[in-house]
Amino acid sequence: MPQDLAFYLLAIPAVLIVGLAKGGFSGMGALGMPMLALAIDPVRAAGILLPILIAQDVIGVAAFRKTWDGRILAIMLPSAIVGVVLGWWFAASVSSRAVLIAVGAISIVFGLYRLWAESGGRIAAPSNSPAWVGTLFGVATGFTSQIAHAGGPPFQMWVMPRRLPRDVLIGTTAIFFAALNWIKVPAYVALGQFTWPNMLTTLTLLPFALIGSLAGVLLVRRIAMDRFYTLIYLLMVLAGAKLLWDGIAA
Repeated sequence: MPQDLAFYLLAIPAVLIVGLAKGGFSGMGALGMPMLALAIDPVRAAGILLPILIAQDVIGVAAFRKTWDGRILAIMLPSAIVGVVLGWWFAASVSSRAVLIAVGAISIVFGLYRLWAESGGRIAAPSNSPAWVGTLFGVATGFTSQIAHAGGPPFQMWVMPRRLPRDVLIGTTAIFFAALNWIKVPAYVALGQFTWPNMLTTLTLLPFALIGSLAGVLLVRRIAMDRFYTLIYLLMVLAGAKLLWDGIAA
């Protein structure tokens, strides 16, 4: 287990933020991975975070299990499996330095995209785009989710133009990523990340993650989080830039 206080100063806020995202504040959770990767190897960080994501999924799915869109799941989940396999191959074939660069780049792109979207910009597939376009976004979602637990942007680019009711959107997102996280388990087993030290670290952080998830479910219908979202995405860009620099300079 990591014994460094700096790790927990980053890890605890990271899993709380991931919990809020799982509870309904979609998009915020992508900050968790780059925060953890600032403290430890990025592949190990992702391995520690994955069981936490799976545990948090239970709360999100339970809260919104009655409101979801089956067609979106049927189109995007099978192709997301391809993306997960590609992400596993990438992480298994390159150095940790290259993974660090990839996580940093994904974090920067995610953060900048979300900041732009919050200001009114939008990159999205047409609302009537055919199913095969959704499969391409599914592959991209699986890849970025496997590498950095950051599959939100490609998923949203195809799903958001459909203008689903709020609870249907939250429920579909919760069920999709709950299934995708289980799909990623064999890949992380193959990468050797389900070790006792990693699992003990996961168990240490899990209570904070569940608190975050419960808080998200309670707060998502009650408060506006526009300014907080902006801060989260700015931090994501900064964290991504730091990871990118560390990977290039290593």
